[in-house]
Order: sequence, then structure tokens, then C-alpha cells
Amino acid sequence: MNIEVPSPSVIDLTAYPRASHFRYFLNMGYPYVGMTVQADITEFYHWQKQNGVPFFLAFLWCAARAANRVPAFRQRIRDGEILEYPWCPSSHTVAREDGTYAYCQLDCRGDFASFLKRALPLHEEAARHGTIEEDTSDMLPYFYVSTVPWVHYTSVTQPTPIPADSNPRLVWGKYAAEGERITMPVTVLCHHGLVDGRQIGDFYRELDVAMGEIVSGG
Repeated sequence: MNIEVPSPSVIDLTAYPRASHFRYFLNMGYPYVGMTVQADITEFYHWQKQNGVPFFLAFLWCAARAANRVPAFRQRIRDGEILEYPWCPSSHTVAREDGTYAYCQLDCRGDFASFLKRALPLHEEAARHGTIEEDTSDMLPYFYVSTVPWVHYTSVTQPTPIPADSNPRLVWGKYAAEGERITMPVTVLCHHGLVDGRQIGDFYRELDVAMGEIVSGG
């Protein structure tokens, strides 16, 4: 599925407060910064069970909503410049019956009901006939999303290309009960030339907000 994304704006590095940090990390062999947080998904979990909606797609909607609300997560590096997209779609892994996986690209904007109506048939089609060949020639705007639903992990190592790309990577694992609460590991990996710990913290805060919005129907 080709998703049309509006053209990005180019950030003026002469007025960009992180210009020196950007250049510092740009030449590193592994310029990424990452974090895993045990996210409290208790209310979201109970809402999902009560409403019978697909867990992965519901959480993907929340995660993409949160990432799009952090400007640094919408920034990408191209030819030494920083581009900022007005919004970014997702490209996620879909398990196939033969034990492999395929990729599926989704436009995660709009309310959840509208998103689910669009997303579910595309997700199911990818499970049946998808491949790891991307459906679009320009993957720069995308968030890369994956899941490890078999393991309640504390850390995860993700493959990255050479040369380094600047697409944020989002991964989550198996949820588990901790007393009366339900937690799930959620991992973020970003290019450190664009994102610091502060912006990663912003993402997790927005993730809590997005989960509250889906539960309340907002």
C-alpha cells in the first residue's frame, strides 16, 4: 500500500538548538539511543478485552499517535539535512503461518474506529500474502514497528542498517500481571542526532495519554 505523506519541511540548522549534537552523532558508527519501559497498560488491557478489538492494532494506534505528537520523532536525516514531516505512517511486522513475517504499512491518523476499519483488512492481507519487500520506494517517513508477544522482556537488541538510518523503531513484548496492574515492555530506538532522553520521555508520556484517549473514546 502506497501512503501519500505530505512533503517535509527542512530545518534551518543555523537556528536549530541541537545542531552541534546532530553533527556530533551523525558520524558515529552506531548513532542510536534506546530505552525499554515497563508500560502500565491496565486500563487499556481491560478496555481491549471488553471490546474484543485486536490488541496489536489497538496498541499500534496508540503508539503511532504518541510518536506523531513528538516533533523529534517526525524528523529524519537526508543528505546531511534534517527534514520534519507533518505526520508519519507506520510499517509493522505481521506474523505469517509459515513462521516468517511480512511488512504492512498503515496510515494511523483519525479516530480508532476509522483506523481499525482501514487497517484490519490490510493487516490480514499481509498475513496471507505479504512479503518483506516494502510496498513503497520511500520509507523515510515511516515508524518501524514490531512485537515480541511471546516474551515479557527487559531489553531487546534491534538490527540497524549500514549506513545508519533515522527511522524511529518501536517494539513491545508480552504483557504480564504485576499485582493488580498489567505491564508490558515497550522499547524505543531513535537516532541520537535527532532524539535525546527528553524526547523519549515525551513519547512515553504521550503513550499514556493515547491509551487514555482510546479507552475514553476520545
